[in-house]
Amino acid sequence: MELTSTWYLVLAAILFAIGTVGLLVRRNPLVMFMCVELMLNAVNLTFVTFGAELNDIGGEISVFFVLVVAAAEVVVGLAIIVAIMRRRSGTTADDISVLRG
Repeated sequence: MELTSTWYLVLAAILFAIGTVGLLVRRNPLVMFMCVELMLNAVNLTFVTFGAELNDIGGEISVFFVLVVAAAEVVVGLAIIVAIMRRRSGTTADDISVLRG
């Protein structure tokens, strides 16, 4: 059995759907954060698949920029989430109003 680009696109769609469902269903900020990262990785897989299919380096360049943005998101977002969760245990996404001054 040969892996074609269709298999990779189906895998990316499944990963994106899992991330979307997790983001909409779960209320824990850390789990929601991981679901967003899963969605970004699904998009990266799609970019690489189309880049390989079209024989173009544009997909890999897009993945590089997405990874840079994801790394910045992890640094800032995770620091904020951990700071809030240390202050209040059992924090949900509804408790983000704590950030108001």
